[in-house]
Amino acid sequence: MKVGIVVPHLFMHRDILPKVLFAPGKLAVDLAQGLQGLGAEVTLFSPGPVDMPPRLEPFFPQAQDGRQRKELRSRQSVRNITADLHPFEQELGLRGDDYLDLLRKHPGIFISLARQVQSELIARAYDMANRGELDVVHIYSNEEDIALPFAKLCRRPVVFTHHDPFNFLVKYKHVFPKYAQLNWLSMSLAQRAGMPKNTNWVGNIYHGLDPDIFVPSKQPTGGYIAYLGRIIRPKGVHLAIAAVKKYNLDNPSRKLQLKIAGKHYAGHKDEYWQQHILPAIDGNEIEYAGFIDDAADKQAFLANASALIVPSTFEEPFGMVIIEALACGTPVIGLDSGAIPEIIQHGKTGLLVPKISDEDQTVNALTEAIKQIASIDRSACRQDFEARFTLERMCREHLAVYERLTK
Repeated sequence: MKVGIVVPHLFMHRDILPKVLFAPGKLAVDLAQGLQGLGAEVTLFSPGPVDMPPRLEPFFPQAQDGRQRKELRSRQSVRNITADLHPFEQELGLRGDDYLDLLRKHPGIFISLARQVQSELIARAYDMANRGELDVVHIYSNEEDIALPFAKLCRRPVVFTHHDPFNFLVKYKHVFPKYAQLNWLSMSLAQRAGMPKNTNWVGNIYHGLDPDIFVPSKQPTGGYIAYLGRIIRPKGVHLAIAAVKKYNLDNPSRKLQLKIAGKHYAGHKDEYWQQHILPAIDGNEIEYAGFIDDAADKQAFLANASALIVPSTFEEPFGMVIIEALACGTPVIGLDSGAIPEIIQHGKTGLLVPKISDEDQTVNALTEAIKQIASIDRSACRQDFEARFTLERMCREHLAVYERLTK
């Protein structure tokens, strides 16, 4: 099985990806490596080169000797085809900027050049498929609108994954329904609500994680509720702040801290951070832990929390941080919006709170969940992760879809 995974977003560059929040990029690398480990021949198409360290587990049996280990590493060497970035590099050289500087200062120029790069990658993947070099092409990120109208010119199956709600942005919600007959993968059943009922869904595949990256703490310190993610209004961080403060008023002898980790947008004139979050941060009851991008730091942050809180008010298409917490054995409190009820098993791995238009009522419900969260068995959280959200499961389900499409 020769698989092309196309991730045309410019964040897929080893000089950019570690500096930004772009979960589809990490997932694409994991999927490419996992498929290769399962025996597929994978080509990853990305604007710039991507770091893909060799991995043996969990896909290969334990290698018995040096020769076998070398052979297994060779099999996991994913081919990476990149675009011609000379136009970008020339523009950056003229301005003395790096990629993210250009995006921040001149977004129009950045987007224009990025679209050229995306078109080049998609055209190359379709051409390789037409020449028999790929059996299936998987367009795996949020630039599929370029790939959609030309999919009919590809003589091999093309499958699409989108990482936001389908109706989240104007530039997507009007174009996606026009191509409902193409091959679509959803990452949750809730995500499908944004597409027509006659959409050709070829699978629903939950995301997965390598079970060795995040593990439970033997003696979690507890004493705090964790929030991890983007600090924007749809993520409901202000609701978490209000709920922890109310809990502490109701329970003065058993106070908890809210630790907020994630990226805020103060440098972009973000009123949400300036007006609703920053004034509440006192370093005592409410703490800002910064942007955590190191896996070991994230492990410590999640594994030692009494709970992770996910008060998203928009229709989450999935929620990677939830399965990261479950892998750490940490229970989750979440609003019952979007895919969150598909991930959290109420009463077993966390507590679901009804999303109510009245924010005071939502805060009251979140507060009650914080009071009850200690009743959740942390070992059940890890067990559920291992049963439903491993990387190997994710890769095997993708491979099964590709095999069905190519028969």
